[in-house]
Amino acid sequence: MILSNPLLGTGLHAIGGASAASCYLPNTQTRKWSWGTFWLVQSLFAWIIMPIVVGWVTVPAFFTILSQAPSKPFWAAFLLGGAYGFGGMSFGKAINYIGYSLTYTMAIGISAVLGTIFPLMIFGGLGSFFTKPGGDIVLAGMILSMVGVVLCGWAGFKKEKDLKLLTVEKPGFNMTIGLLLTIVAGVLSGVFNLSLEYGQPIADIAAQHGAGNFQGNAKMIISTSGCFVVNFIWFIIAGIRQGTLKEFLPGVGNSGKELFRNWVWSALAGTLWCSQFFFYGLGHVQMGNFQFASWVLHMSMLIFFSYVVGILMKEWKTVLPGTNVVLIIGLLILVSSFCITSYGSYIGEQLINGH
Repeated sequence: MILSNPLLGTGLHAIGGASAASCYLPNTQTRKWSWGTFWLVQSLFAWIIMPIVVGWVTVPAFFTILSQAPSKPFWAAFLLGGAYGFGGMSFGKAINYIGYSLTYTMAIGISAVLGTIFPLMIFGGLGSFFTKPGGDIVLAGMILSMVGVVLCGWAGFKKEKDLKLLTVEKPGFNMTIGLLLTIVAGVLSGVFNLSLEYGQPIADIAAQHGAGNFQGNAKMIISTSGCFVVNFIWFIIAGIRQGTLKEFLPGVGNSGKELFRNWVWSALAGTLWCSQFFFYGLGHVQMGNFQFASWVLHMSMLIFFSYVVGILMKEWKTVLPGTNVVLIIGLLILVSSFCITSYGSYIGEQLINGH
């Protein structure tokens, strides 16, 4: 039996959020590669190589478990992961249209709500979860996190307004297309959590084999492989049409050294993406009876750290003081929501276990 610790779980979710918030930064270091070429390499590492390596290292009888996995949860997780594959593409393209911080805020805000509600609606227990000891505190923390998300989103819109006012408009900015892509990304990101929930029976088998806190690594590869298949087909076809697949070859726009450098940075991007769900799985196990709160907690952490990264990259350097005030208030509310949600989870865990 695994002893849960929601406070530790919150810390692990924070590490995962930091990994996710920084996973697209390596793209700024690639040279002479189109977005599709970078995306193919990072997705190979994010959704195939790293999940297999992590699963093999941490889960006893990993490949045996996969080969004997029940058919229904396997294909449900795979197909829902494939749906998320379109969300991942949409998210990446939205960054190009409306910027890093704004994309993260809106897409992850939508995902935080839907990713939490979807499993409770489908698997049952939407009301009963919040009536458990500490459930009202957890609910308050989740609501507060949504307030923080809204304020961060407002700060994002104020930033875009400031940039136009100061005539510092980003080239290629298109709010209409970016907003549409962001909504698609947010909805389908919530579907990815549903994919992980459907794969839970496979994680349970891993637990029976002694995987312990690492049991979630057994199901991750099934969901992420669905993502990869969709992205691989899409970007291979796009690469053929656009003639960008030649960018993988040395001497075609890139020297061997530049090509190696691009592969390293793209691999790092994929590894950081995968790391978020490695730590998500560890944190999820530690949340005990409040595992349903993991998704909104993880997403809120992701938003928070994406803004930290944005500030370090000086994305907010040219905005007006009022915009920075809204941003700081939103981030403080998000931090408060993390503390409240983890405290409610901890209190509920102690009361339920009779401590």
